[in-house]
Amino acid sequence: MNMTEGNFVDYVKMHVTSGNGGKGSSHLHREKYIAKGGPDGGDGGRGGHVILRGNSNLWTLIHLKFKRHFRAGHGAHGSSGRSTGADGEDVYVEVPLGTVVRDSETDEILFEITEDGEERIVVEGGMGGRGNWHFKSSVNQTPRYAQPGIPLEEKDITLELKVLADVGLVGFPNAGKSTLLSVLTSAKPKIADYEFTTLKPNLGIVEYRDFKSFVMADIPGIIEGAAEGKGLGYYFLRHIERNSILLFLIPADAKDIVEQYEILEDELRRYNPEMLDKERLVVISKSDMLDDELKSEISTILDKDLKAEYMFISSLAHQGLTELKDKLWKLLND
Repeated sequence: MNMTEGNFVDYVKMHVTSGNGGKGSSHLHREKYIAKGGPDGGDGGRGGHVILRGNSNLWTLIHLKFKRHFRAGHGAHGSSGRSTGADGEDVYVEVPLGTVVRDSETDEILFEITEDGEERIVVEGGMGGRGNWHFKSSVNQTPRYAQPGIPLEEKDITLELKVLADVGLVGFPNAGKSTLLSVLTSAKPKIADYEFTTLKPNLGIVEYRDFKSFVMADIPGIIEGAAEGKGLGYYFLRHIERNSILLFLIPADAKDIVEQYEILEDELRRYNPEMLDKERLVVISKSDMLDDELKSEISTILDKDLKAEYMFISSLAHQGLTELKDKLWKLLND
């Protein structure tokens, strides 16, 4: 899924169908020695609902991209002995918090799911029909009719999630932000070997184990053009409600890693001091070009002077990426 070029809405269209109500039974009681047992037809069961449920462990709609139809079970028919048919099975669809549900045809907002465990019925199952024993009266002792069940409901709905970046990439042009984004996510940023490639923010969804996922954004313009007011960067992470992380990306061949970190930090402070309240992690990119000796030399300097946690990765050589995802997931969910 490509979410580049400023498309900030993760959305999925789906077709939902509830269950039919079961029909009531028009059975007449017949038993040896009981001449006219009278009506004893039971009611039909209720059809199943399709229910959306909020789940705070989900961050995106990626788990629904490939399942577009949800269909609840039908209610069973009533039967003799006044026995009611079983209700149809309800179907639960788990969605992240902040999911807005619209009717696809009218574009009307039906509801928004905001709390963990919140359940909303999106199509109701049909009521079961009443069996003939309900219709017995002094005038009509043996009614031979029962109600049919109420039919199912169908609807096309659109789920929208306003995607907020959970992880923002901060770095000088050409630090390898776009490359990291393209390796970790399915975003297809424009990548070139010159500065200022990223003009619009690129967003990508990082898939983590067991269908979990989080959103990473390459924030352009924090450095380039910031002084002239062209910088877009802070504008994205400004809306963050969840814990978000700033990932400082500094290439291994930078002249002075600590100095680069401090310049970036200072830019953020001048732009919007609140950004510095966020968790941060320094990632030394392009570190496939370092041998062990160089790595340990750099580590010695960083341990002494860098006021932040750091790790080495290489997007091209796929080194350290799993550890990076694990670390980010842990920071986001602590």
